[in-house]
Amino acid sequence: MYGGDETNGIVLDCGSSTTRAGYAGEDTPEALFPSVTGFSTVGSDQIQRQDSSNKRQKTSSAVEPSRKLKTGSAVLDFRHENFEVEPVFKHGNYTSIEAVEALWEHAWRDRLRVNIEEHPVMMAEPNFHPKVAREQLLEVLFETHKAPAAFMAKNAVLASYAMGRQTSLMVDAGHDGTVVAAVHDGYVLKHSITQSCIGGAALSQCMLKSLEAKGISVKPRFAFRREDSKTSPGQFEVQDIGLKGLTDSFCNFHVEQVAADIKESIGRVSDLAFNASENANIPTVSYELPDGNEIQVGPERFNVPEVLFQPALLQSTFAGVLDSAAANGAPAASILDVIQDSISRSDVDVRRELYNSILLTGGCSLFATLRDRLERELGDVAPQTAKVKVTSPANGTERRFAVWIGGSILASLGSFQQMWMSKKEYEEHGAALMHRKAP
Repeated sequence: MYGGDETNGIVLDCGSSTTRAGYAGEDTPEALFPSVTGFSTVGSDQIQRQDSSNKRQKTSSAVEPSRKLKTGSAVLDFRHENFEVEPVFKHGNYTSIEAVEALWEHAWRDRLRVNIEEHPVMMAEPNFHPKVAREQLLEVLFETHKAPAAFMAKNAVLASYAMGRQTSLMVDAGHDGTVVAAVHDGYVLKHSITQSCIGGAALSQCMLKSLEAKGISVKPRFAFRREDSKTSPGQFEVQDIGLKGLTDSFCNFHVEQVAADIKESIGRVSDLAFNASENANIPTVSYELPDGNEIQVGPERFNVPEVLFQPALLQSTFAGVLDSAAANGAPAASILDVIQDSISRSDVDVRRELYNSILLTGGCSLFATLRDRLERELGDVAPQTAKVKVTSPANGTERRFAVWIGGSILASLGSFQQMWMSKKEYEEHGAALMHRKAP
């Protein structure tokens, strides 16, 4: 057991898109920044790296350039030449332990400004997290960062806590895809976990393809300079400064940020199945690009979110997006199919309760009317004896941060404090003890 009721724990949720960090007991995370790292491609030394399988990665020379990893908006939001950007997580697994540490250190050193040796750490983890990966994270947390105590909890469990449920069907529509998992009495039913590669990243790529098809070019914010007009006071002129010296990964990261904002700002789920050709004359909505150009978006704002319900669009209208989205091996299944599949894998005696306790969370769940359409279409295919109810927080912040909020609630409960895995327990039993404390 670690400490008393007041632990002042740190809650950490490293998602595929953003990392959220803050104090247990708070309503929202204090720190929020992209889950990516960057490094300069010039002036590096030679070292080896480790990946999440705890094996040394080797290049043809058995080594690769040392990279002083940088992260955080203060670094990534500015123009950097010869600067590569890499996601820390791909399809739920981290690419290297060094990259994860960069996120951790930025969270508690630069953003929270705390000494982690004085705070227990609650870490959210993917529902399908391999044992070897969680053990490695714990080893680094205790051995390198000297945390006094830690606990790891599945995303679905924490999101369920955030919405006051012990039993639910968690639908997490996130950046890398949609993951569905049944939670029963506070534990994830592992055999119920299903996933689709369709998430926020795939939809952002679909939006880019739609705009490119109309001849609209989306530029990174640093590809131009806006200056006050010398001839028209109160207005500005755009000066193109080009992309010379910038890496493809750095440019793509920022273009995708703009595409994501377009998608989130004007995207909407149609009340009924949407057919773009039948709605070609739908009224347009304007959006101002970072360079000041105003574009008109029509059927695309419905057709892009429609991919959640009609994955076949990835093979026709948005051909090419599927190749990168499905790299993790997850199928390009509709949100209805992954929900139905998860429930069918669950025990028969809890299926009716799951249909009545579907909880929708994740950044990709923020489209207007998504909850209503999902509930209606599930009702059409569910057994007659099942009552379908889809619930999601009305507040977009709570829906986006549901996992972190659940961790904040759990780590602040007095009855939870005996569940912490202390540094002493780690030294006596090893990281594998966490598999018993948090199956």
